[in-house]
Amino acid sequence: MIKNYFKIAFRNLLSNKAFSAITILGLAIGIATCLLILQFVQSELGYDSFHEKADRIVRVVFRGSVQGGSMNEAHVMPPVAEALKADYPEVEQATRIRKIGYPKVTHNNNSFRNYAAAYVDANLFQVFTFPLIKGDPATALVEPHTIVISATAAQIFFKEQDPLGKELWMNDGNDRFTVTGVMADIPVNSHFHFDLFASMSTFPEAKNPSWMVSEFYTYLLLQPGYEYKNLEAKLPEVAEKYIGPQLQEAMGISFDQFKQAGNNIGIFLQPLTSIHLHSDMMGELGPGGDVRYLYIFGAIALFMLLIASINFVNLSTASASKRAREVGVRKVLGSEQRQLVWQFLMEYILLSLFALLVAIVLVNLALPVFNELSGKEIAIPYFSSPWTLPTLLAFGLMVGIVAGIYPAFFLSSFKPVAVLKGSQFPNLSGKRSIGLRSGLVVFQFTVSVILIIGTIVVYNQLEYIQNKNLGYDKEQVLILPNIGNNAEVFRNQLLQDSRVENVSISGYLPSGQSYNNNFFLFPNENVSKQIKTLRYDVDNAYIPSMGMEIIAGRNFSDKFGNEQESIILNETAVKVLGWENEALGKTLTHSDNEGNKTTYQVIGIVKDFHFRSLHERIFPLVMVKGNAEGAVIAKINTSDVGGLLEDVKLKWASLAGDEPFEYSFLNDRFYQTYQAERRMGYILSVFASLIIFVACLGLFGLALFTAKQRHKEIGVRKVLGADVSTIVAMLSRDFLKLVVFSALLASPIAWWLMSHWLESFAYRIDISIWTYLGAGAIVVVVAWLAVGYEAIKAAMMNPVEALRSE
Repeated sequence: MIKNYFKIAFRNLLSNKAFSAITILGLAIGIATCLLILQFVQSELGYDSFHEKADRIVRVVFRGSVQGGSMNEAHVMPPVAEALKADYPEVEQATRIRKIGYPKVTHNNNSFRNYAAAYVDANLFQVFTFPLIKGDPATALVEPHTIVISATAAQIFFKEQDPLGKELWMNDGNDRFTVTGVMADIPVNSHFHFDLFASMSTFPEAKNPSWMVSEFYTYLLLQPGYEYKNLEAKLPEVAEKYIGPQLQEAMGISFDQFKQAGNNIGIFLQPLTSIHLHSDMMGELGPGGDVRYLYIFGAIALFMLLIASINFVNLSTASASKRAREVGVRKVLGSEQRQLVWQFLMEYILLSLFALLVAIVLVNLALPVFNELSGKEIAIPYFSSPWTLPTLLAFGLMVGIVAGIYPAFFLSSFKPVAVLKGSQFPNLSGKRSIGLRSGLVVFQFTVSVILIIGTIVVYNQLEYIQNKNLGYDKEQVLILPNIGNNAEVFRNQLLQDSRVENVSISGYLPSGQSYNNNFFLFPNENVSKQIKTLRYDVDNAYIPSMGMEIIAGRNFSDKFGNEQESIILNETAVKVLGWENEALGKTLTHSDNEGNKTTYQVIGIVKDFHFRSLHERIFPLVMVKGNAEGAVIAKINTSDVGGLLEDVKLKWASLAGDEPFEYSFLNDRFYQTYQAERRMGYILSVFASLIIFVACLGLFGLALFTAKQRHKEIGVRKVLGADVSTIVAMLSRDFLKLVVFSALLASPIAWWLMSHWLESFAYRIDISIWTYLGAGAIVVVVAWLAVGYEAIKAAMMNPVEALRSE
């Protein structure tokens, strides 16, 4: 029986080639989109889940609010791990990571860069699952000056030699480390990636008892089954017990007085597996994801599959008249409705399986492009995983059943007497059937318009960001690594080139990776009025090199001495202090961790500039005359950038020896800041195009069947004098009405969705009425092209062919 069902189903598919091709292509695109997005979602949700104890690991973070801004930091103070382990028995292990960056690594006179390194506690491997290929995880990092390296680093550093016991030099050759272990490369779906783990006992700062300095990423392993929220509820007492006394020593006020002034600080917990998608912390160890994008892409996958299935239902019910007499004859010959349902379901399952095969081909073709757009390295394990192929087969069967269940019952419900008499069946041409098809078309194009509006809004917001006055000039600003003791010599050599306008040295950059800190100041010895700022250590050339504007006072200058106790404020700092036009000459005091106070005098005010992402509002900033540390920032003015870089490289080589020459441009760093939004915009535009294409496939199919159903009417109208444009308008009108209604329905939904997305930006566009009109016009034009082709073809038909049988 089943064999017979499949045989008949296959013959029917071949006899309705247009219907089969449209349905298979639409379903294939829907399934392929689903597969790609599901892989993306699975990749994002799986971050850090490879650790055997992932459900028991939490990260300790620091949050606070002080006048001038809030603090949300992924790292905490050196003694936090030891204190929590000692005070709370529910903490089984506490381990720390202190990133080093990308140090110069030397072995046998061979130097390597580009390998991320960190100091870690010896118990790191007891908390995280990083298998060691060589070495003992329990003892590998116990002794000072020991190091564990990744398998990739081991291959690069030592080739075919055994790494264990070999020596590596770091920190400009000042620190010698012995390799005591080789670990498997950290998986891609980890929220941090390092190639070198050096023993924390080597790093003196790790023993610092201060609760006023930070930079240590701290993780706790809790007892099995313990709810981390219960421990988090106890943590306010930690702040009072440990931070309070040191705060009073440094600032001269008690913790209670600090809080009474409207300030609040403390430590909190984050589950390990929620860090990638849900963290809002500054100073993350790696770029994070955004759970909102998972919701968006998940909705797109669902809608794409729904739209493809809707095409399936629409085309099946619209073409039902072709199968009506078949149903009547089968019922007269004794077929039961149950058998007919199975017959039609087999056809639809067969269609779905064909679509699945096409979808797999499309996925393999699209995967490289999708990986480039999403920044992922997704690969579908067709054969490496025993569950992949059965899951895909089950998915294809499910789609066929879900999409075909209504058409199967619809077609099998025809009354044999009515269909064999050739009457116009109510369930085919009645208002209920037409209303259902119209409603499904409206749904398809409503989703299409929403996605188009979303794409336009994302594009306009990114354009706004790109063209917004940032308060500094990001064009033709060359960023080079610091050259150490030869920094001043390098600066002077650069300035001798007429293509270089100015050169500054500072680790503080308004775009991309930059130094970060919290700098507290209070006016007139009034500690209760202290504000939180970001401190920029800069030199005399920083402001002109960055194209910033001094709106009051002056810049730093050697004419006035070393100016170590002079500061420049931004406009926001002046407003927070309530000084308005009276800031110049005022003094601000900073108290360090030991209570030593430094008083600074305001010599200038710099126009507000965006030193963080436009997701955040500008907060108070102070500039202090600092030492020549950090990046070399060169403002250039030339069209011969390549030639300049070659000359700069020669100067670098003469001073830096075998140090690799690396550079970047400030505008590229700015561009990278919004890479996630750009990727979202690209992916939205691609999927919006695909959804419109699939929806128009369905519209084209409906227009094809409508034209065939009305071919005699068209012939009569042409004989009576109707021209081509009249007939095209008649055939297109009903479809275009549905599309226009879809645009009207989609507009408020899209406004609500995109307004919520824009709320994540402190500086954002207003959604213009032209956005909605433009999206509606795009869909109407594309829909008309889909319907118009068949309408024009039908209108130009010779009426004799349609009326010959009459």
